[in-house]
Amino acid sequence: MDQTVSPPAAATAQQYAISEWHDTDEIYARLQQLIRQPLRPIRRDKMQEFLAYFDAKCQRSKALTDEAKLYIPGGVQHNLAFNYPFPIAIHRAEGAYLWDEDGNRYADFLQAGGPTILGSNYAPIREKLIDLVRECSPVTGLFHEYELKLAKKINQHMPGVEMFRMLGSGTEAVMAAIRAARVHTGHKKIIKVGGAYHGWSDQMVYGLHIPGTRRKESTGIPRAVTKHTQEFFPNNLSQLRRMLMLNRAQGGTAAVILEPVGPESGTRPVPFDFNQQVRALCDEFGALLIFDEVVTGFRLGLGGAQGYFGVKPDLTVFGKCITGGYPMAGGVGGKKEIMLHFAAGIGGTGERAYVGGTLSANPLSCAAGYFALEEMERTNAAVLAGQAGDRLTAGLKSIIDRLHLPYAAYNQGSIVHLETSGVMLLDLKNPLKLLRELKPRKHMMEEMGAAYMAQGVITLAGSRLYTSMADTNDVIDDALDRIEYVLSCVEGAG
Repeated sequence: MDQTVSPPAAATAQQYAISEWHDTDEIYARLQQLIRQPLRPIRRDKMQEFLAYFDAKCQRSKALTDEAKLYIPGGVQHNLAFNYPFPIAIHRAEGAYLWDEDGNRYADFLQAGGPTILGSNYAPIREKLIDLVRECSPVTGLFHEYELKLAKKINQHMPGVEMFRMLGSGTEAVMAAIRAARVHTGHKKIIKVGGAYHGWSDQMVYGLHIPGTRRKESTGIPRAVTKHTQEFFPNNLSQLRRMLMLNRAQGGTAAVILEPVGPESGTRPVPFDFNQQVRALCDEFGALLIFDEVVTGFRLGLGGAQGYFGVKPDLTVFGKCITGGYPMAGGVGGKKEIMLHFAAGIGGTGERAYVGGTLSANPLSCAAGYFALEEMERTNAAVLAGQAGDRLTAGLKSIIDRLHLPYAAYNQGSIVHLETSGVMLLDLKNPLKLLRELKPRKHMMEEMGAAYMAQGVITLAGSRLYTSMADTNDVIDDALDRIEYVLSCVEGAG
């Protein structure tokens, strides 16, 4: 299948995937209304019908993942694959669709967690990489021209990334960014937004998913490791200011790290001027600002979230999108004087921030990233994906209103949120509600994801959908019909 796409004229006039920033206050009002209400799950008789799909139509997936439990903890190697009632084994990926081992086709709104903005298994890149592997092999351990070409291409679109260091994952990139910030500033404290996920390094498994939980998920991590990690509640700039003031009295803050659209890829969205205000606070208190653009880098546009918001961070963390969906996807970039700490001993200056990675910046990954950015330039893929996200969100809002449901749908371009249980909006400001409702709301979200999948639509955890350039109007409209059927089966829908 030829996946070469030429962008329409309307798309070429637009740089970023976000056509209009959402009304953040309105979204929070809707979300607060959702979590104040009793759960509105799928009717039990209909849920049994959806679950029956997996037993009848996904037998090979079940056999494979049952056997995998004998050799792999939990039966799968990646958290994204933990789907209810059991993981689906994928056999083929192409464009907007995935096919499982039983031959069932699904509209793919998981998009590998976000990186495949061009669509899955994009042929123009695939063929170039096959040629490269034939000539060079995927890894040599030595320098390759595409390391330079990728770094130059990123700098071209993100001027704040004066230098770039390729690593193996977003988690590694966060570790490196924090290390460089501490070396450069001489300070130790790192402040993050509560509920945000910045990988699974010891120091960042803190305040995960639910604001205020601090070390709740830190089993196996010594307290000393998270001693200098702090969290503030989402969008609470006055709390951030107080932390920065207190830290200054105790030595200083190395960095504030955040996802520029809000925690969990904008699940808790920020006001448009939030990043500008955090930038000003960091400047006032001498802290570095780190943007985690693992998802937003290139998905929002070639300039990333920093280009869209017009805010220049000191360091930028890359992950999923840096290779367009190919492995070893991660890196950190930023100001030259900070980045040179990674090179001390081989041409760098100042104290060294040690990083490693034998397979980092291998020819395959760097070429994949370079070719992906070239194709995104040519096609304006981020904008096309954003237009698909707008169409999907508008359709979801219409369905929710038509069925008189208390759910919420909103998007940041091609990052689409469909909140039905509101579990991600619980926090420790109301601990009794959190303890009482966390598990049932989480299970409802799992059931919604299973129901969508039974109808041929794959989402991220039943509440987030990533669109790609491959999502034509026909793909979106067909998916909306399938999702509408699921939502029509909700208790009290109609």
